[in-house]
Amino acid sequence: MGLVELCEKVPEQVRVSLGSAVVLGLADAKLDAAPTTAYLMTYRQEKCTANCGFCPQARGSHTRADMLSRVSWPTHQTQEVLKGIVDSVKDGKIKRVCIQALNYPQVFADLHAIVRAVSRFANVPISVSCQPLNRENIRQLANAGAERIGIPLDAASRRVFDKTKGVDAAGPYSWEKQWHLLNQASEIFGEGKVSTHLIVGLGETEKEMARTIQRCVDMAILPALFAFTPVPGTALGNQAQPPIARYRRIQIARHLILHRIARCKDMGFSEKGLITDFGISKEWLSRIIMTDVPFVTSGCPGCNRPFYNEKPSGPIYNFPRKLTLTELSTMKKQLGLE
Repeated sequence: MGLVELCEKVPEQVRVSLGSAVVLGLADAKLDAAPTTAYLMTYRQEKCTANCGFCPQARGSHTRADMLSRVSWPTHQTQEVLKGIVDSVKDGKIKRVCIQALNYPQVFADLHAIVRAVSRFANVPISVSCQPLNRENIRQLANAGAERIGIPLDAASRRVFDKTKGVDAAGPYSWEKQWHLLNQASEIFGEGKVSTHLIVGLGETEKEMARTIQRCVDMAILPALFAFTPVPGTALGNQAQPPIARYRRIQIARHLILHRIARCKDMGFSEKGLITDFGISKEWLSRIIMTDVPFVTSGCPGCNRPFYNEKPSGPIYNFPRKLTLTELSTMKKQLGLE
């Protein structure tokens, strides 16, 4: 009897990011950096019922069904995926499993079953990234064995939220409800066990992004940064990625706010909302840059998310590894310190 047969109602198939599939022994490809988290995604033939303008899985997009950001997510038999996770965890290759979910009527039944199966057979922390409908959905995922939950805001302001994934995009999401669900998730999972995604480059100002990062941190919600990645066939497919210097400024602002070094109110902004002052000395800022921490992938512990927003040839927005001295010097130049 296989692993899936031991778990009732587990979907027969699940999507796995290509890099994760290589680490799990399900695919053969050369990796510039191996993921330390196994990234899974719920499978259905149709696309998501939501309509986020940046997402290849949106119901109105014309992209391949196996794409998310610039990463391909081939479909695999769930039993094979579970076995790969068990073996990779034992070998120390995988530190976490992250299960991402589309929106469709039975998604929480599928999520609950997948989380239970992974937690039953592998001694590994599990993160779930999803759009819960209510408090009970959140509680069920915690009871099934999820250690963390991510509820993505994606946008840094109500204005951008409505335009890219809310009412103006013919989407089901509400700015107020997302914050309400994040608060409920924190009550259920506990402080520091809830995260959200923020995408830089959707049309927000740096000031709006810094304010939202501050609000998250004040609520004990971990904000993880992504760079907008245009995918042909999506509503925002012709929009450019954010300038790298802008992304670096927001990475620094996130680091300072997250580590309680400075607050958003301590920072200076131009009339157009650009960060002009981080609220600390240039010497202190230079020392922080040399730690390289602000520039590595932000997210759950054990998440390095290699090349999710970029090609290996660069420019690299989120580094999946420690930076070299040459790269750190480049960070200083991009931030106007050299």
